[in-house]
Amino acid sequence: MSIGAAAVDRLRGHRVLVIGDLMIDEYLRGEVHRVSPEAPVPVLDLRATEHRLGGAANTAHNLARLGATVTVAGVVGDDDGARILAEALERAGIAARLWRDPTRPTTRKTRVVAGGHQIVRIDAERRTAIDGAALTGLLSLTDAAIAETDAVVLSDYAKGVITRAVAERAIAACRGRAVPVVVDPKQRDVAIYRGATVITPNLHELEAAYGHPVPDLAAIDAAAVHLATRLDGAALLVTRGADGMTLYQGGVRGHHVAATAREVFDVTGAGDTVVATLTLALAAGLPLPTAMELASVAAGLVVSRRGTATVEPAELAAALAVRGQG
Repeated sequence: MSIGAAAVDRLRGHRVLVIGDLMIDEYLRGEVHRVSPEAPVPVLDLRATEHRLGGAANTAHNLARLGATVTVAGVVGDDDGARILAEALERAGIAARLWRDPTRPTTRKTRVVAGGHQIVRIDAERRTAIDGAALTGLLSLTDAAIAETDAVVLSDYAKGVITRAVAERAIAACRGRAVPVVVDPKQRDVAIYRGATVITPNLHELEAAYGHPVPDLAAIDAAAVHLATRLDGAALLVTRGADGMTLYQGGVRGHHVAATAREVFDVTGAGDTVVATLTLALAAGLPLPTAMELASVAAGLVVSRRGTATVEPAELAAALAVRGQG
């Protein structure tokens, strides 16, 4: 399939709402030259602190860099992390509808990096489902935003924001307006996403939802057939790492796209890039196979970089041109 710059141009200008688990990816960078006298652990001489948009916020960032007009909705804490996140979203040109819950921290994943190597990760988060005022508040924010959007992403990192109530309400509202809904899933019970346009599990997420290992294509086929009965027409796009991505509709295997990355340095955020590109392609009215091709090329670009990364339209168009010559 030959896809060029014209398809990339069609991704621009669409309004997308991202609902999900917003995070800060924090990097503490430095050097280690000694061991602590207090315990047999390395001492990091801190040189730099960096904050990047993570989780659902990284999906939003990918969308914005591809030319979308993006709004995010989620729950954050009443803390310094919420300020850091809000400021980063503003710098990225992303509108934020944030419900502040003083009982929860803003999710932050801190990576300590020495000499270019990650030596430890520290997670500050709460994974229980939102309820009470936080749930009611988020629903009010998303109800208003859905009325003004061309596509919706449910970015679920199992940190408690994408509950059954949140997913079902968003999907129902979008179906009433023929607005595509793309889901990046983490729930074992995929039925909460029923009625979405497309659900994009990786192999680990597919195994969790299916309840059995999926070591080969035959097992993936069986999982897709099993899950199709619970998805109410939602397509299943299984991302398979080095084996590319495979589309299932009604449990039937359809289009397959091979992976495009020649060198893989870091898969952090690759799923966010797939979801962002796929969503914009669907918002533009492109068919799923074309959307998959675009998403595969975009993912191949980000995994060749270190850390959470994004893709710009010119890069995507250039990569598509090279692929078309191959």
